[in-house]
Amino acid sequence: MRDYEGERKRMVDHQIRHRGICDRRVLAALEKVPRHRFLPEPNDPAAYNDYPLPIGDGQTISQPYMVALMTECLNLKGDERVLEIGTGSGYQAAILAELSRRVITIERFAALADRARGALAELGYHNIEVLVGDGSLGYPKAAPYDAVIVTAAAPEVARPWVDQLTERGRLVVPLGDRWGQHLTVVTKRGDKLDYQSVCGCVFVPLVGELGWDPE
Repeated sequence: MRDYEGERKRMVDHQIRHRGICDRRVLAALEKVPRHRFLPEPNDPAAYNDYPLPIGDGQTISQPYMVALMTECLNLKGDERVLEIGTGSGYQAAILAELSRRVITIERFAALADRARGALAELGYHNIEVLVGDGSLGYPKAAPYDAVIVTAAAPEVARPWVDQLTERGRLVVPLGDRWGQHLTVVTKRGDKLDYQSVCGCVFVPLVGELGWDPE
């Protein structure tokens, strides 16, 4: 019988911790959440390998290290309300739900949203709301958010994300063009935004009114 728990532990030990992720709560969440349950084929032998995997509609489940890095950049303490732009498989939302009070996640593909919603329900997550819509506009109905995470490449920081952040709230987003970006942490300080570039990355493009036009 396949040892998924052992695979998750090895993933964290060899792919995450050794690459500099040190937040204990983030590491514990990565060890707990079953990544294979969010794949179209749960028995995929690559479920815990350190690279993105296709999930349909041209989208991917992110590389485990990138999930860990983006989550650590949010600096979550446990009582936050988090907005995720780009639900995808639902895996990142599950990690966020382990570390915060409430997660609102928006996906533009209804089929992906439905599958993610089902996987999250089966795993017993009750603090996540999965919505279908244009994530580039955020979700003002549930604002403000202590943190916003964007899991697709954005051409710039969309104003609605900033407007929906609390004071000193954090936004983590891949900024750049369609072919390459820099993972960026944006902190809201009054009328000013502080930008911190973390590393280079490549994400699928954000499509929406304030994102990229679909091709």
